[in-house]
Amino acid sequence: MTMKSTTCPFCTIDESKNVLENDRAVAFYDNFPVTPGHALIVPRRHIASFFEATKEEQAALFELVSEMRERVLAERAPDGFNIGINDGTAAGQTVMHLHIHLIPRYAGDTEDPRGGVRWIMPVKAPYWKKGERKT
Repeated sequence: MTMKSTTCPFCTIDESKNVLENDRAVAFYDNFPVTPGHALIVPRRHIASFFEATKEEQAALFELVSEMRERVLAERAPDGFNIGINDGTAAGQTVMHLHIHLIPRYAGDTEDPRGGVRWIMPVKAPYWKKGERKT
């Protein structure tokens, strides 16, 4: 069940750019990397949301996240990783084909990395500066 879109950049990517693959997903380096080694892991089937993926597709995607992490560790020796999915336009998704970002992080690549993905909402990111947390 491999549905493709003729206008989707992930459905029409040159297969020679694939770094890793399995029967349900592929991994390749991002054309607009945030850091060196930034990779994308995408399902072969054209779906927009992580929540549309079958359990088997989800497992295949995260299998490649792990394998790609090992490859990036061997090639670039990053100090950490951000792993993210922008699911829906309101979450910042611009290519409407599910994709997982694997972003290597390097000591000193930003002044203060605390908060990581929380910085999508800058005013709420530095929770450690807010004093006692309210529940």
